[in-house]
Amino acid sequence: MDNTNNQAVVIGIIEDEFKESHEIYGEKFYTFTLNIPRLSGASDNVRIMISERLLVDSSYNVGDKVEITGQFRSYNSYENSENRLVLTVFAKDICRYNEDENKNPNTLYLNGFICKPPVYRTTPFGREITDILLAVNRSYNKSDYIPIIAWGRNARFAKTLNVGDNIRLWGRIQSRNYQKRVSEDEVIIKTAYEVSVNRMELVTGDEQEEEEALLHNGAHAVSEYDYEAGPEGAEANGAKADGSDTEE
Repeated sequence: MDNTNNQAVVIGIIEDEFKESHEIYGEKFYTFTLNIPRLSGASDNVRIMISERLLVDSSYNVGDKVEITGQFRSYNSYENSENRLVLTVFAKDICRYNEDENKNPNTLYLNGFICKPPVYRTTPFGREITDILLAVNRSYNKSDYIPIIAWGRNARFAKTLNVGDNIRLWGRIQSRNYQKRVSEDEVIIKTAYEVSVNRMELVTGDEQEEEEALLHNGAHAVSEYDYEAGPEGAEANGAKADGSDTEE
């Protein structure tokens, strides 16, 4: 059964060459970067992981515009004796994008459980933000841990939620550069990946039972919503971001 808790559709330009990541039971997986445009003129660079078996009938090159459907997943990576959370779109399908279509290039639906207390704050620019870590279940008793950012009215709603609450949300995958101070006189630029929320709701009681039935039957589809540029300039975790767009 496909996991309907987690559905991503992204459209963009292949930014770099496919790089072999790993091999499982004779099946190779590759990673590459997809550059996804925003209405504001900025863009998000999202890491894609894809099986060689999706590439048998077609070849793709840097500069090609493609549409990818899949799931937004997380895994732990150990680098330089540090454990960090890596976020990637795991591709289930890929095709060349039909320019005659007019689609939102970055949509994500998640249904999961809050696994840390939400953190509410305001930025120096006066924007309201709530950070959430969402656990999204998938097959084989695994879960993906996805950082979520809610803004404005959604931030005010999200700060009232508790650990263990089941929520579903619609939004987009966002990449954001920020400055990290590593010493008194050295600052480095790093990139954070997260989900920027357009809409969210609490799943309770009968709704939760209905949701479980839908998931069992594989009937839940990604909901559509108006495409908006969204925020791209928050100070997350005390870091200074490089954008200034907002969305409420």
